[in-house]
Amino acid sequence: MSSLPHVLALDDDPSIRELLSDYLGQNELRVTTVASGRELADVLSRETIDLLVLDVRLPGEDGLQIARRLREDSAIPILMLTGRAEEADRVMGLELGADDYLTKPFSPRELLARIRALLRRAQAQGGGAKPKLRAYRFAGWELNMGLRKLKDPQGRPVELTNGEFSLLSAFLSSPQRTLTRDQLLDLSRLHNAEVYDRSIDVQILRLRRKIEADPANPLYIVTQRGAGYVFSADVEIVR
Repeated sequence: MSSLPHVLALDDDPSIRELLSDYLGQNELRVTTVASGRELADVLSRETIDLLVLDVRLPGEDGLQIARRLREDSAIPILMLTGRAEEADRVMGLELGADDYLTKPFSPRELLARIRALLRRAQAQGGGAKPKLRAYRFAGWELNMGLRKLKDPQGRPVELTNGEFSLLSAFLSSPQRTLTRDQLLDLSRLHNAEVYDRSIDVQILRLRRKIEADPANPLYIVTQRGAGYVFSADVEIVR
């Protein structure tokens, strides 16, 4: 499940939430639905979200206010749902940073097509985009940089020490590239007793035990004899 794009949908209509959850979930998307801005904030504090489907008309804080707040420090693609007669809301939503909009009632197939287009655009822009990096993904694993949390391909949390987190971050920032021990120390910024006392090799051994199915024959963190280590899996950047 962790390897699927994660769509978060906020709508106060239970039937819309059920439709989004069922239809998008049947089309290779991971879906979380919420009914209020408070629930949305709670999910964003715990999860890496790839796209937000946001209803404009909500009780309390409306979708336009939420979009404005999110755009202050987030590049999450936003697709807004508006009523057919709410042209002013659509214009305002786009001016506030929404990436697309769809009017209600909508075709689930069209919604899916628009979501996929936004996800493709976000992935294509990832390499040169300026927004803060939010997470790395590899082989179903996800390392959330803001929360400093690692999840396995089944979505279960994996505890990391500060040293392990920093080393894994260093590897994920330079995949398919051989890194010497000195380079790993520089990239991880761990010039402290935790690394020097135990050695970088011991730190890597412990990290392998947490992410490798067979630590003795690693698939991800591979030793290059006489040179260092290389992270061999493909890595996706989530901004």
